[in-house]
Parts: sequence; structure tokens; C-alpha cells
Amino acid sequence: MRNFVSRRAEEIPPSGIRKYFDLILTMEDVITLGVGEPDFRTPWNICESSIYSIEQGTTSYTSNKGLQSLREALSRDLEQRYSLRYSADSEMIITTGVSEGLDIALRAVTDPGDEVLIAQPSYVSYAPCVTLAGGSPVPVRCTEKDRFRLNPDLLAEKITSRSKALIINFPNNPTGGIMGKGDLKAIADLVIDHDLLLISDEVYAELTYEGRHCAAATVSDLWERTITLNGFSKAYAMTGWRVGYLCAPQKLLDAALKIHQYVMLCAPVMGQVGAVEALRSAEDEKNGMVSEYRLRRNMFVAGLNRIGLSCHMPEGAFYAFPSVKETGLSDVEFAERLLKEQHVAVVPGSVFGAGGEDHIRCAYAVSRKDLGTALTRMEAFLKTL
Repeated sequence: MRNFVSRRAEEIPPSGIRKYFDLILTMEDVITLGVGEPDFRTPWNICESSIYSIEQGTTSYTSNKGLQSLREALSRDLEQRYSLRYSADSEMIITTGVSEGLDIALRAVTDPGDEVLIAQPSYVSYAPCVTLAGGSPVPVRCTEKDRFRLNPDLLAEKITSRSKALIINFPNNPTGGIMGKGDLKAIADLVIDHDLLLISDEVYAELTYEGRHCAAATVSDLWERTITLNGFSKAYAMTGWRVGYLCAPQKLLDAALKIHQYVMLCAPVMGQVGAVEALRSAEDEKNGMVSEYRLRRNMFVAGLNRIGLSCHMPEGAFYAFPSVKETGLSDVEFAERLLKEQHVAVVPGSVFGAGGEDHIRCAYAVSRKDLGTALTRMEAFLKTL
């Protein structure tokens, strides 16, 4: 019998993160710093609004673009918060999480043979989604020396005549790095000079601890050549609700919308109702969560440096990205042994691509008590090396 699996499906690797999650399920008493998910519950007012809408029979399809009320609320919020101006009617789609937004964005703009540049370390789905869209992923290394910002010189080295787009994610998963307006201006010059499209995943925008987040599309003349992705998962502790959004100039938006219509139709209406309420009344709860993340960051990063794992101070998201190079172990060996010997789960940095080697990702989206226990166990593990 012939092999029915497509070449593209065979080319993409399984998620490097899921391997560790599967192993955790077979163990007891594990402190997991591996999951990129808030440990907070979704604020009750958001849940209540969605429950009430179900009780009232709001269980049908919405417009392909999403609830008009949500798009209008988002349009106002983006302008007020980031000076981003997108029309609720023609430049915005509500997607099933940012993951779907990334998928339809790439499929809308990628032709066979196109190269898509990816600032790495990066979230594990970017490169596989480029491959599935028919393009070739090209990593651009972000280094600890640059505080994991995207260096324009390193980007310029990777641009070719086949380059079509650049994917960035700041604040960054897994490093916690950010890009300020000046940093983005240097990247914007290259994007414009080489006539590239920018896909900016800004799902951690609200988790910016030093100053305010700068939206990439507001820099220079990037708006007309930028697809902005964002969502409610991280800032509002709504991961399972699967509500994201894609914003872009109308021609790009219309191309992505055609794909969305065929493969997803619309995001779940219950989640969209909850997202409306999040924007309306959950600002205080969101700010409280961000303040707690900041406290955890300060405590945990100081602890990592104290026990001998060199770690830069992440300026956004909820990840620490310490180096394990001085231990003599690879990041994969370190993560596997730490899990088996001390029951602390972290993710090897190498699964996030170029620049992640010799680091581990530790999500501090867990209680301070668990972070303290994790540090104690990690210190005990280091003493055995």
C-alpha cells in the first residue's frame, strides 16, 4: 500500500513541548514550569456573561468576521491602548485563537518557493505553519547579547530575493524579550527597503513590564504591510476560550477571510461574548494578574541567578530563559534529568529554534510557592552535577 501521508505533514516535526507534557502525565509531584498558560481562572464577570448568553440561546454562528460588537470594542481598544487604527468592518477578523490567525495569515500570503523569515527563538508553531503553507522557513537568530531583540544586521544577512515575509513575536515566547520603538524602526527600514510583509504576533502585549508595548504597525510606514495578531488568552487568562483576532489592511484581510470562511467559519460565539465582557469590565482583574506576574518574575529570576543559572531579566510575557551552558549539559539533557531526578518540568530552549540552544524555558505563570519549591529542587539538582 502506498504512503498516503503528505510530504508536508511528514516534513514537520512533532511539537517539542508536548513530549515533556506527555511524560509529566506519568509522574507525580511535578512542579511544571513548562506550560505557557496563566494559572489564574478567567475573571468571573467574563464567565458569567458567557453563561448568561448561553441561557438566553446565544449559540448560533456569528458573521465570519465575528461579532460586530466585539470588533467595534476591539477597534476602540486598540486605538486607545496602542494608537492602532483598524476598521471594525473591513480590517478585522475574530479568529479561533491566535493560532488560527497565524495559519490563515500565512496561507493567504505564501506561495511555493517563498521564504518566510522568523525571529528565533520563537513559538514552536511558526516554522511548521510556514511549511504547511508551502513556504520555506528561514530562522533569524536573536541572541542573549542583544537581550533577545531582533538585530537588524542579522536580519539583513538572511534576506534574499525569495524573502516574502517576516514573523516577529514581541514580547517574546520563550525569552521574554521586547522590542521598543527604536528597535522596531531599524527593522522597519529593512522590511520596507526589501518590500517584505510583516506578521507581528502581539499576544503578550499586555504583559509588558518595562514601559508600554509598542505595536509594530504604528512604526514608520509599516501599517500598510503589517498583519497584526493578538488575542485574549494570556492577558485575560482565557486560553481555553480560543478567541484571537487578525487585523490587516483590507486586501490582506479579505484574502485571509476567504480561508477562514472555509476552514473555520467563525470563532465560538460563547467565547466572543466573553471577550466583549473582558474589554468592557475586566481591566482591574487583568492589571492585577500582570502585577502578580511582575512579582513572580522578580523573585524567580533573582533565584535563578542566586543558584547559579545565569538569567537575563525578561521584560515581557511570563517566561524566564536561563542559560544552562555552564552546567556542561545540553538543554535537552538538563531538562530531562531535572524532570526525572527532581520532578521539575522545564522546556529545552532548542525546541524554539536558533538561539535557544543551551537555555531552558521556565514559565513563571505558577504560584510563588511553587516557584520557591522549584528553585529549591533546581538548586539541589545543580549540586549533583
